[in-house]
Amino acid sequence: MWKDGSALLGQVKGEKVELQGFNNLTKNLSFNIYDICYARSRESQLDYLEYIDEEYNAERLNRIIREVTRTIGAELLDVSTQDYEPRGASVTALIAEGPVNRPQDNANPASQSAPTSVVGHLDKSHITAHTYPEHDSSTGIATFRVDIDVSTCGMISPLRALRFLIDSFDSDVVLIDYRVRGFTRDSEGKKHFIDHDITSIQDYISDEVLAEYVAYDINVISDNMFNTKMRKKSLDISNYLFGPEAKELDENERSRVQGMLQREIQEIFECQNF
Repeated sequence: MWKDGSALLGQVKGEKVELQGFNNLTKNLSFNIYDICYARSRESQLDYLEYIDEEYNAERLNRIIREVTRTIGAELLDVSTQDYEPRGASVTALIAEGPVNRPQDNANPASQSAPTSVVGHLDKSHITAHTYPEHDSSTGIATFRVDIDVSTCGMISPLRALRFLIDSFDSDVVLIDYRVRGFTRDSEGKKHFIDHDITSIQDYISDEVLAEYVAYDINVISDNMFNTKMRKKSLDISNYLFGPEAKELDENERSRVQGMLQREIQEIFECQNF
């Protein structure tokens, strides 16, 4: 259906990378998760942040991004990773819709397993991941956030990665935005502002996952803008306590902490304080 064409993406040691046969629509998926816990002492709070920083370091995010790339059927051109001091990590990947023909690869077939390009070209297909661990020393509530953005051009869709992304994190709150921008033309010259049917992001999330969450949409279908918010339905406080002293709370204290956790989750879900 879509008109054949070509585009130039990025620079590879002075050579242009040529991509063939994709349309001009840009599809952007913003995937944000929050994981909440209670760490009573200062030592336990720091231990939690160290645990999160190690569990979701740049190496782990790199593996997640590579799997996202494979899942959506894209070609990884290059990836840049960075861990931060004292906390956090970032990964940026430059991707293409499919296999690309690099002139230097033809000259040196052995180089095909190690593509090189310039990371930072963010107006074409790319994936980024960033982590934001933090804690409130006054309440003992620690919150870990991950932001992943998948932006694609052409026929590939970032929505295909949703199941894997949700399964990759233990999420109390999930916020998802999806938008299709621009237009492309078919072989008869007619403009198309979207190339697939969608009424809700929830259509791309399994019933098993949705059963665990309260979810609602804010969609502007006429503008190809979709938003879904999700929060866990139930809270087993035993799964939210970090550190030995937190697990020894009496019944009254457990009830108080559970109330704080529920409030934290609801405030993030509603994006406002109560």
